[in-house]
Amino acid sequence: MKKSPRIEIVRHSLSHVLAAAVYEMFPDAKFGIGPAVENGFYYDFDLPRTLIPEDLEIIGEKMRRIIKENHKFERANISIEEALKDFKKAKQPYRVELINDIKKEARGKNDKKKSLGYMLQVTCYRIGGFVDLCSGPHLESTGEINPASMKLAKISGAYWKGDEKNKMLQRIYGVAFASEKELKNYLAMMEEARMRDHKKLGRELNLFSFHAESPGSAFWHPKGMTIWNELEQFGKGLRKKYGFQEIQTPILAKNTLWKKSGHWDHFKENMFSVKADNETYCLKPMDCPFNILIYKEQTRSYRELPIRYTEIGRITRNEKSGELNGLLRVRYLTQDDSHIFCLPDQVEKEIASLIRMVKEYYPSFEIEPRFFLSTRPDDFMGKKSEWDKAEKNLANALKKEKIKYEVKEKDGAFYGPKIDIDIKDALGRKWQLATIQLDFQMPQRFSLDYIDASGKKAVPAMIHAAVFGSFERFIGILTEHFAGAFPLWLSPIQVEVIPVSDKFQKYGDKINLLLLSTGIRSQIRESSESLGKRIRTAQNQKINYMLIVGEKEMKVKTVAVRDREKGDLGAMKIDKFLEKINDEIVSKK
Repeated sequence: MKKSPRIEIVRHSLSHVLAAAVYEMFPDAKFGIGPAVENGFYYDFDLPRTLIPEDLEIIGEKMRRIIKENHKFERANISIEEALKDFKKAKQPYRVELINDIKKEARGKNDKKKSLGYMLQVTCYRIGGFVDLCSGPHLESTGEINPASMKLAKISGAYWKGDEKNKMLQRIYGVAFASEKELKNYLAMMEEARMRDHKKLGRELNLFSFHAESPGSAFWHPKGMTIWNELEQFGKGLRKKYGFQEIQTPILAKNTLWKKSGHWDHFKENMFSVKADNETYCLKPMDCPFNILIYKEQTRSYRELPIRYTEIGRITRNEKSGELNGLLRVRYLTQDDSHIFCLPDQVEKEIASLIRMVKEYYPSFEIEPRFFLSTRPDDFMGKKSEWDKAEKNLANALKKEKIKYEVKEKDGAFYGPKIDIDIKDALGRKWQLATIQLDFQMPQRFSLDYIDASGKKAVPAMIHAAVFGSFERFIGILTEHFAGAFPLWLSPIQVEVIPVSDKFQKYGDKINLLLLSTGIRSQIRESSESLGKRIRTAQNQKINYMLIVGEKEMKVKTVAVRDREKGDLGAMKIDKFLEKINDEIVSKK
């Protein structure tokens, strides 16, 4: 659903109210930029001291007072030279830099007008005693804002113009909605998101950790590796069903390979490189060139195609430190990567097959995929005619599988268009996961060929596909989606046996060993703590089933079953419980 233009203007106006409030609190403040963003607004400041959380309430109160005073947003167009003079006098270096940028860009576009005496201008707005550089639009006055529908949310750091070579400024974020009810709903959702934060749950459930010695990389604990391995085996089994062959390739290659693939020209700043033996080597940011080298190992006949490779590919990307975020944005990641080499007339069939595979993945995670066709970017490689053909192939495959899709204009990879698969999690947040990319460029750059039916060489098409995207990001999303309460087939510990007292420890041990012998991930908790505390601990650890065993259970050879979600299910024979749990694991529900 598109945002209301009205709320966009409210949010943009609020960014200026925020700036006015900060100016009142810090008259020596230097002002950066302050746009409206999704759900709210922000403003960047260079301040005489570091802000603390308590400052947000003080600034928020000043904003509410400014809103109540009903100041008009007064617009004025002034010459660039006058604006430079005014903002230099006001000691606003970031404003001066922005005006010089505008001046440079405008002169480049308006040489003809300038020769006719055209006067370059900028737009400023005043609210009360605060003047800001901005092109608008804004509300008529601050009194149109409902102060109960906005709130300052957090403080963070942000480099000026997003460049880490520039000074770090302080950014204040605010949220704003059309009504107080919408704001309350959003804040409740954000509190729920905080409770579901995968970094928090990763620590509490002992799944993974992060350490300053290796920024942008996850350290996987045994329980986390259980989830990883289940996902890996699930994915491998499905790709095997769809005719993929597993391969493995190195993580390091000379930069000559990346120059040939085009990554060196288009992706160099995101690659890690080292010098050795008078050569430049790069840690791979993609698997595709390595898969190509395997394809080139022998002469291929059209009868062999399609060839489908799949790899659990470990790759690295030099993400900026300020953008790293737990498992969601990492430098060391693992992809469930696949590459298909096929005849041009096999492309649509292979794409359709990949779409069906994607549709088999996500129901197991209670997730509904949404499909997007991402088209030719400005920075593309190859001929426009090839891109047009590739985009048509992807669109035809989507239509063949009766998939409703939207178009992401200019969002394709530099070497080809793609189908992106997005999902919504339990909180309604959108995530981009799987991708299917059609590539006519790399086969040409690497001189790939096959012998066609007439005995002549021809160039194959290449398809790139990753369904999880990256294991790290997917597990981070799943952890938040399920709030750490994973479905049974993914849970690190599926069952906990809880003896009522020491007298029933041996019976509990026997049940636990039986579960383990049938492949159930089970553990037993000793009876040194109270029964209630042990049940609460198992509940907090999100264990799916608790089996309580006491005198009654031992006498009749049963277990008292407690479900993590439904509570007490009553007594069951162990064989019946095993049948129930195995059916649930197999069905992946």
